[in-house]
Amino acid sequence: MFDQPFVRPSPLQGVDPRVRLACAGLFAACLAPLQSLTACALGLALGCVLLAAARPPLLPLARRLGAVNIFILFLWCVTPLTMPGPALAQWGVFTVTVPGVRLALLATLKSNAIVCAFLALAATMDAPTAGHALERLGCPPKLVFLFLFTARYIHVLAQEWHALLVAARLRGFRPRSDLRTYRTLASLLGLLLVRSYERSIRVREAMLLRGFTGRFRSVAVFRARRGDAVFALGLAAALSAVLLMEGLGRTHG
Repeated sequence: MFDQPFVRPSPLQGVDPRVRLACAGLFAACLAPLQSLTACALGLALGCVLLAAARPPLLPLARRLGAVNIFILFLWCVTPLTMPGPALAQWGVFTVTVPGVRLALLATLKSNAIVCAFLALAATMDAPTAGHALERLGCPPKLVFLFLFTARYIHVLAQEWHALLVAARLRGFRPRSDLRTYRTLASLLGLLLVRSYERSIRVREAMLLRGFTGRFRSVAVFRARRGDAVFALGLAAALSAVLLMEGLGRTHG
């Protein structure tokens, strides 16, 4: 989620990171329990507006939305065929039900809306800024510590794994569905864990030598401004309209 291509000048960059993270969590909390298709569609429209304001690069955006919707595609392949209810269409032994299609559509709308909101509000800040904002919002320090180190070293571990795979291929390894392949992959995974442990020791010693006391100190200072309050109130009003649409949908349903 936190990636450099999304950290670029946009109207949302001027909003306090604490406000952005809090609004992203509020957005997800409001949209997750929705059951009205109209309210979900309105929430998706709101997420698209936020995403447009963030001005994300198109290719990384398409990749991330594609990854989410590939998973949603599997729901469309299974849910309409397995959920009981009135039939919408039938081909031989396969029956597409109305509740199944509705549930898959709900999942599609809500998941895309939440992803758009998080890409706009959370992915537009780098990991250190997000970690500092989480700490200022009252998240447990150990959780913030784990998040920051994961964001910092996940790419390093990926490079280590890639190097191990290249070394194995240079020695004639070709993955197949046999016992030898499974043993080789298990050995590579074990080597990755050993190298990760050794690197963690070196990193810890380097941090202790630099006076690390168990808490990160950021040079960034967050200051809430009037524009942050206007943004938060505007988003809260829009979410209230979505919840109102949900209530009206249940009343008429």
